[in-house]
Amino acid sequence: MTTSTLPVLVAGAGPAGLVAALALLQNDIPVRIIDKEPQHRIGQRGAGIWPRTFEVFHFLGVPEVHETAKAVIPVREYKSGTLEPAKTYMMAAHNEPHPLIPYNNAKLIGQQTLEGILRSHLEKKYNCFVELATELQSFDQDGDRVFAKLVKKTNGGHVSEVLEAAYLLGTDGARGVTRKQLGLTFLGETRDDFRAIIGDVRLEIKGLDRDHWHFFGDRASSLVTLRPPDEIAPDGFQLLLASKDHDLTKLLDDKKSLFQCISEVIGAEVDFREIAWFSEFRPNIRMVDKFGIGRAFVAGDAAHVHSPTGGQGLNSSVQDAFNIAWKISLVYKGLSPASLLDSYTIERIPVIAEMLNITSTLLQRIQDAPLERAMEREKKLDMLGINYRFSPIVREEFSADGPVSAYRVLEEGVLVAGDRAPDAPRLRLGADDGATSLFAVFSPKRHTVLVFGPDVASAADILDALSTYPRAALHSVVVLPQASGTAATSEVDVLVDEAGHAYRGYLAAKGERRVVVVRPDGVVGAIVRGAEGVTAYFEKIFV
Repeated sequence: MTTSTLPVLVAGAGPAGLVAALALLQNDIPVRIIDKEPQHRIGQRGAGIWPRTFEVFHFLGVPEVHETAKAVIPVREYKSGTLEPAKTYMMAAHNEPHPLIPYNNAKLIGQQTLEGILRSHLEKKYNCFVELATELQSFDQDGDRVFAKLVKKTNGGHVSEVLEAAYLLGTDGARGVTRKQLGLTFLGETRDDFRAIIGDVRLEIKGLDRDHWHFFGDRASSLVTLRPPDEIAPDGFQLLLASKDHDLTKLLDDKKSLFQCISEVIGAEVDFREIAWFSEFRPNIRMVDKFGIGRAFVAGDAAHVHSPTGGQGLNSSVQDAFNIAWKISLVYKGLSPASLLDSYTIERIPVIAEMLNITSTLLQRIQDAPLERAMEREKKLDMLGINYRFSPIVREEFSADGPVSAYRVLEEGVLVAGDRAPDAPRLRLGADDGATSLFAVFSPKRHTVLVFGPDVASAADILDALSTYPRAALHSVVVLPQASGTAATSEVDVLVDEAGHAYRGYLAAKGERRVVVVRPDGVVGAIVRGAEGVTAYFEKIFV
């Protein structure tokens, strides 16, 4: 048995684990990321990516996710037992471009493709490779380290290793070791009133186009849906079969009967060519009571499972990982107290609890409501209104608004500490004619302090207060109103808000001062009036 040491072990190489590894490495924190599976997972699985998650990928420097993802296509229902269309509609209205919201619509990308993009960034930028066939078997921890026992399967045998890590992040799924060994409760229920077969298939049905998400049959008996992502193959479809008339477990073991059932529901001859993968699904709706103990944490499916209705699961997992990664980075570097890690549970528990409520409501609607109503996706699912206003580490000095839902609908003209930080394009960098945006300024490696004021001199006391904090962990920017003329100084960057988007988005008035601190995860940490408020915020972040 060998022994090794490392700052962070990430157990599980799904989207949450890959995002965590990427965010940690961007913060110069070495990681190992392992996965017990012998091969990378295949399948579309959770294919919907919502606007807030695209912003996370933007901050992580992974533009290929949005570039590769495809627009959501219309749903088409068919008359029972035929290929004759009965109704066609969109699940949600298309949102026009908005200067404060660069990613304003959901898109679709298979989980297999998404994970491949993230692994590519880890490999090419950081020489970090997922260690397959390597399982977290058990772990112990003391006040200083986590001692993880790893088992790697190789050539018919196995090799054991003890890894000493400063932190463990378990993204090892609902059946993983991390949550169970931490003894976290997994509160919730398993629903037996809805079961389905899901998977990726290759097939051809004469006359069936690839421009719609096709719905056949009747939810009262049997329903087949086929969504045509070209990622699988030119004849590939993501399949869902839900049936109250058939034993789905038996169908999984009998492909001939499975194919016959699908053909009967569709009401047409189907040329089945290949099943890439498939499995039986029934909703488990559960979440942990806390997201970590000591130096070990959970994220993604290791922390919460739910109905896939609404496509919130993968997105929530990514946002779990992005929340904890910057906090681990600062604490590991000795820049922040260990108490900062407590805010991970405090911030994510209300969000995930509300997400479970939303997705469970959508699941019930699938069973009870007309299909068009059941497929409708409300605005809050874009996740842009998710907030941490209730967090003990945010500071608000302007708004007197009380608590709101953690899953609110984003409102224009409203911004409170704990909310998502808006973008703002067409910012001129000092006296230069070059244009930039706030999203190009924000970074997962540091806090960004935006000082809205009439001139650079108005930021002097704030810059003085910030000089006592780690320079590499902060980026100060003075944002001047339209028609201002000035150049950057050695102490601070200066942006001129030529189009007025920044002042509008951050509710700043010309001639007045407002200071907005944006956290490394793109969340507004503080909205304060001056140096005293800035100091009060950072006293909770830095040692």
